[in-house]
Amino acid sequence: MNAKDAEQAVQRPKRFWTAVSFEALPDAGFEIHLDGKAVKTPGGHRLTVPTEALAELIAGEWEAVEETVDYAEMLMTRLSASVQDHLSANRAAVVAELVRYAGSDALCYFSDAPKALFEKEVEVWVPILEWAEETLGFEFTRTTGVIHTPQPPQTLKKVEAWLESLSDYELAGMAQLTPLLGSVILALAVFKGQLSGDGAFEVSRIGETFQTGIWGEDEEAKARAEALAYDANLLENWFAALDPTVVHD
Repeated sequence: MNAKDAEQAVQRPKRFWTAVSFEALPDAGFEIHLDGKAVKTPGGHRLTVPTEALAELIAGEWEAVEETVDYAEMLMTRLSASVQDHLSANRAAVVAELVRYAGSDALCYFSDAPKALFEKEVEVWVPILEWAEETLGFEFTRTTGVIHTPQPPQTLKKVEAWLESLSDYELAGMAQLTPLLGSVILALAVFKGQLSGDGAFEVSRIGETFQTGIWGEDEEAKARAEALAYDANLLENWFAALDPTVVHD
């Protein structure tokens, strides 16, 4: 443990509770409790979530705490708190940021070289783009190279309307997963159960995987990729907990 990690460990709250539970609220939703007392968000709200499945996941994060609380390891808790503290009052800005991602979605920029990489991207990306078009009518313009190519305004309007139709918790998941993948389309595929979290992550990094095959694997980059893939899987679980009718592999 380096000095920075040691300092952060000292600042983390120690586990003070014995039992973790959640309680159904009279109106709607579920509240997370530690020894019978409600967990509070950084903004002072009582931590509540819309479904029992999500409450179970968050309770599991608190139950897994050993000696000290490391919020960096508690994505479900952090994301739920951010919905209550920030997202609900800032939906328009969140939607606008996601539409911006859609306007330059990584899945639409195929490599111009080498040919083998381009062919691999076509093999993997085109079926996903076709799925997005057939499922929701999102017709994205495809290009090669890195020069920005504008997307059809009607497509971005459809994306915006779809995002606006989401609940706060669904939108929060999209806002977390989209930058991780660099793609609204891939985040949408996870949301809809078309791709698993780690499957979408692998799709998003075809170029990196191709380069690794040529130059070998860097251990630090490998560890970083594994951490991101883990978070992508957690977000798949987040979506599944919000809508159990969607089948996730």
